[in-house]
Amino acid sequence: MKKGVLYSIGAYGLWGILPIYWKFIQDVPALEIVSHRVIWSFVFVISVVILKNNWHEFNLISKQKKLVLPYLATAILLSINWLTYVWAVNAGYIVETSLGYFINPLVNVLLGVIFLRERLRPWQWVSVGLAFSGVVYLTMSYGRLPWIALTLAICFGIYGLIKKTGSLDSLHGFSLETAVIFIPALSYLIYLEVAGRGAFGHTSILTTTLLALTGIATGIPMLWFGMAARRINLSTLGFLQYIAPTLQFLIGVLVYNEDFSKERVIGFSVIWTALLVYSLEGVIARRKKVVI
Repeated sequence: MKKGVLYSIGAYGLWGILPIYWKFIQDVPALEIVSHRVIWSFVFVISVVILKNNWHEFNLISKQKKLVLPYLATAILLSINWLTYVWAVNAGYIVETSLGYFINPLVNVLLGVIFLRERLRPWQWVSVGLAFSGVVYLTMSYGRLPWIALTLAICFGIYGLIKKTGSLDSLHGFSLETAVIFIPALSYLIYLEVAGRGAFGHTSILTTTLLALTGIATGIPMLWFGMAARRINLSTLGFLQYIAPTLQFLIGVLVYNEDFSKERVIGFSVIWTALLVYSLEGVIARRKKVVI
């Protein structure tokens, strides 16, 4: 249990401070950063597969269309999530990206109800209603829909749903996801290089190095998360997941001085209340089961 908690804290902690990483290479367009992220993530994770002597198994998996198609869908969702996230961070919307990951658990609940026919208890419906109210309030105060937060929450929610019903473990699943979008990402980077617009090797040593290290920055927390999920129960994992958006929020407000107006305080507070209600309800429900 202790090892699983440490893996989980490590994964969510790294995800939480990633905005600082992307800010260091903010002069590079988001699509180019994400393309490098795909390429180097694939290199990293395939290296892990080979070191664990799982290459033959992965090769067999990659030839089965029934397995590849669902992970093509998750790869597309992951690409949209990454592109939206990196662009938003470097455009000065770190606080709104954190909102997306605060909302995500409640989106997961709704997807479970719609697609897996899961039933919600009364207080769970209350938490969903509160979160919806918070989003509506933020929409009215912004004068626009918080599309960045909703895109991140919905994409990652559907991504999680497909992964939940998939048959591959974390390592092979992530390997397959990066494999199916490797060629498009590589093609785009080659196009930029031919056009004389590529950043890799043509900017500072720091930028080039950080682009090359995007695979490690992405792959390590993904693998740690997979190891944590196998060692601790979902309720503990669900509680620890708030580490990432909390760190993102604090970085946005305290490090990069993003706006956190009175309207945002109210909207975020309603959503935080929804998460508190949902978390406490889950704890109480589990204790009742133990007593019974």
